[in-house]
Amino acid sequence: MKRIHVVAAVIERDGHILIARRHDHVHQGGKWEFPGGKVEPQEPVQTALCRELEEELGIQAKCFEPLITVAHDYVDKQVLLDVWRVTEFDGQAIGAEGQEIRWTSPHSLSEFEFPDANVPIVSAAQLPRHYVITPSLDDSVAAFCGGFRRALEAGYRLFQLRIKEALSAQDTAQLVSAISAMKQEHDAWVLVNSDMSDAVQSQLDGVHLTSGQLHRITSRPSQHRWVAASCHSLSDIQQAEKLGLDFVTLSPFKPTASHPHAQPLPLTLFSQWVSAAKLPVYGLGGVAPADLGQLVALGAQGGAGIFGYWPGSKGSEAQ
Repeated sequence: MKRIHVVAAVIERDGHILIARRHDHVHQGGKWEFPGGKVEPQEPVQTALCRELEEELGIQAKCFEPLITVAHDYVDKQVLLDVWRVTEFDGQAIGAEGQEIRWTSPHSLSEFEFPDANVPIVSAAQLPRHYVITPSLDDSVAAFCGGFRRALEAGYRLFQLRIKEALSAQDTAQLVSAISAMKQEHDAWVLVNSDMSDAVQSQLDGVHLTSGQLHRITSRPSQHRWVAASCHSLSDIQQAEKLGLDFVTLSPFKPTASHPHAQPLPLTLFSQWVSAAKLPVYGLGGVAPADLGQLVALGAQGGAGIFGYWPGSKGSEAQ
């Protein structure tokens, strides 16, 4: 069966994303999708993107970048979705082919029914380009929370709370209460490292598993909004897909002081594994905000890190 190459767009405007409802008589009819269509033989993908958006919506894409590539097998067809994030366009979007269109918030995308092939795209559309991992709690809870607030004010919206130190019940309660209030104020998501207690995990937005845990569990932890995992191989990524996880980190991308003996993945291999993944992948290991362009070019969702992102760390900056 020949795989059909399709281009799709996550179109953003004023904090909202455009989705379209498929006509009832077509494949996966009645479900919502991200606008796009088939790439013609020998047609450059970017040309197909611009053509499809003008034909379907009457707009002219001006600024766009790759978001995710998804290969999916239905019973009756195989598709390769080449997905781009469109952040600037000319014209007023309309359903030029009679389809219903709607602007919705990224958080609300989960309320719509999409074809199975679009599920990873929903996650990619909702997730930001940066995944900030918190450092150790070397100072007071108040000082740590001050750093967290500065990270929010710098524009970051996705975090992993990674506290290795044993905290008292009072400090834990103070930390979780403060983090919960700040993330709600800034509309951010906070996952909890799996080393932290179930009680802490249940009060925030999800859990981040180790690669070892990834291979020890048989089903996705169902109580969490987001479930992510650390991956170091293609088999790790495939296991995350099998479990239905939302996104992963892939490391090491660069040499790191914390793991001096770990060899960075060759860029060609990193790109191959990311391209083969059916879920968003963040590059991790020696990554700073300045690496975002390279990571996106390699197909990644974005970058993840501690010292390159946490306020006051060398190389940290808002993006």
